[in-house]
Amino acid sequence: MDFEVVIGLEVHAQLRTKTKIFCSCATSFGDEPNANTCPVCTGLPGALPVLNRRVVEYAVKAGLATNCQIVNDSVFARKNYFYPDLPKGYQISQFDRPICLGGYLDIKVAGQEQKRIGITRIHMEEDAGKLVHPEHLYGVSYVDYNRACVPLLEIVSEPDMRSSAEAVAYLRALRDILVYLEICDGNMEEGSFRCDANVSIRPFGQQEFGTRAELKNMNSFRNVQRAIEYEVERQRKVIAGGGQVVQETRLWDVEKAMTISMRGKEEAHDYRYFPDPDLLPVQIPAEWISDLGASLPELPQAKKTRFISTYELAEVDAEGLTSSRALADFFEEAVKRFANPKMVSNWVMSELLRYLNDEKTSIDACPVTPAGLAALLAMIEAGTISGKIAKKVFATMYRERQNDPAAIVAAQGLVQIDDTSALAEVVRQVLAANPAEVEKYYGGKQKVFGFLVGQVMRQTRGQANPGLVNELLQQQLDAGRP
Repeated sequence: MDFEVVIGLEVHAQLRTKTKIFCSCATSFGDEPNANTCPVCTGLPGALPVLNRRVVEYAVKAGLATNCQIVNDSVFARKNYFYPDLPKGYQISQFDRPICLGGYLDIKVAGQEQKRIGITRIHMEEDAGKLVHPEHLYGVSYVDYNRACVPLLEIVSEPDMRSSAEAVAYLRALRDILVYLEICDGNMEEGSFRCDANVSIRPFGQQEFGTRAELKNMNSFRNVQRAIEYEVERQRKVIAGGGQVVQETRLWDVEKAMTISMRGKEEAHDYRYFPDPDLLPVQIPAEWISDLGASLPELPQAKKTRFISTYELAEVDAEGLTSSRALADFFEEAVKRFANPKMVSNWVMSELLRYLNDEKTSIDACPVTPAGLAALLAMIEAGTISGKIAKKVFATMYRERQNDPAAIVAAQGLVQIDDTSALAEVVRQVLAANPAEVEKYYGGKQKVFGFLVGQVMRQTRGQANPGLVNELLQQQLDAGRP
């Protein structure tokens, strides 16, 4: 029997506020344990929460950007459960009246048509603390409440995804939007963008959903994809063996590359939700929603479409350049100064990103400015330097934080050689020094031509005009042909 995969995702996005959702404690990452705590976020008796207005603003922005309806009188609820990192014994969340309902995202998987994924709801809630288990003290646990009460958005999708690739495409699209909105940093390793995946399978044609397992502990797109693929195969084997899939929560073990049972899956009634008596319903004036909608930036999908139509870029290049708002801005600033979008795109997508990836840093920390890159490309176009020399100059620009490529070229004597007689002499020397290769060329091995070009470039330390070298080499080979 063949099965259809059904996947729904619950994303937790930590909001980029300076203070927590219900108190004025800092949200900064990496501080001393329990440095950022107060009676409110540690749940001491008598402490009263006060809602952070910025959290509501960010939630509305997320809802508008994902085509949701903004609910005008959403309600906070208490979600009751016991866990050591939850100081109150309950989590302040939203239940039956969340702030956003009924949105969608369009995704594209390579080789497939665009697909629409429904968004059931977006709600605001507080994060829990964190348990720390020191390796040298067996059986001992410490608790750090710095993260308790940090603001989260939980974004719940419809079970519309049918493969791990679709799940990853949805996650990437959602993260790009939140980062573009500058309401979440999207850092999966630090847990500020994380997801749980509800995975089930059912026979093709069956309307009823199969029993689902909830997957947790996935901190990268790759792990999300691997965990889903493992879980789908596990469920296939269970059913093929005559067993039944159990509804449960499972952890993704990165080392063992497998999902492991963690606990039975709770239902909503297990949490005994009820409206939080300390917080009023959240009522949002229509004017505020309208103002926030007007303030939204151009979102990734729209920007990608514009890059393709305006700059005539390939879809894959446009997608790469719009993967971050800062990278897209860098590209457009460079194009303003050097009006060859394809050439700018090639350099940003190859050289620039290669350096950034090697140093595991972002475009925000790039030492080469758009103006510097544009000036470098202008020197290539003018024939002052070759593309090969330009890469050397770019390396110096990046390493030494220099954005004057002309000064680097002058200081290092890298100006391109365009002297026809001088290059003709180098070509003659190369042909004379490589008689066996020349013989192979005349014998029909055309690839030798590239070798001979390379020898000329080597003798000129890469400064020869490549087009002129090709022309002169062809002339001399034709003239000497037996």
